[in-house]
Amino acid sequence: MGNALSLGTSIAIPLLGGTSIGISMRDDVKTWFPTIKKPSWQPPNWLFGPVWTVLYTLMGISSWRVYSKAGLMSKPMFLYAVQLALNFLWSPLFFKWHQLPAASADITALLGVLGLTIVEFNKVDGAAATMLYPYLAWTLFATALTYNITMNNPSSDSSKE
Repeated sequence: MGNALSLGTSIAIPLLGGTSIGISMRDDVKTWFPTIKKPSWQPPNWLFGPVWTVLYTLMGISSWRVYSKAGLMSKPMFLYAVQLALNFLWSPLFFKWHQLPAASADITALLGVLGLTIVEFNKVDGAAATMLYPYLAWTLFATALTYNITMNNPSSDSSKE
């Protein structure tokens, strides 16, 4: 695969995946999400789209740099795929299925795998690892937010309804 095509594909995978999931959760964000208790430090809903667009683009560029040097079937790329799957799973767990404890567990696993991904990316390409730092920071914030919402909305777990 040529450099331009592989770079475009590397950016498109997280960007289109995240965007598709976000669009599919739109009704739940508009209907269910306003009904639950959120902390005062919850960002406005409009901020999430632009933030994730930047983060998914950085993730794609970062993964492409590592893919170009280590190959698709490498440990760093395996970890990248796992963290991306955990990232994509969080939204339906939280917004669609209202499984707040499961979403909390998912995002905790995501943090761990993301940390390992950064360590492994750094072994291949320091700039690629650095590009994931904003994603790590946002995920740390999202983890705190998820846990706060989970603790303050125990009846929102649809398995208890």
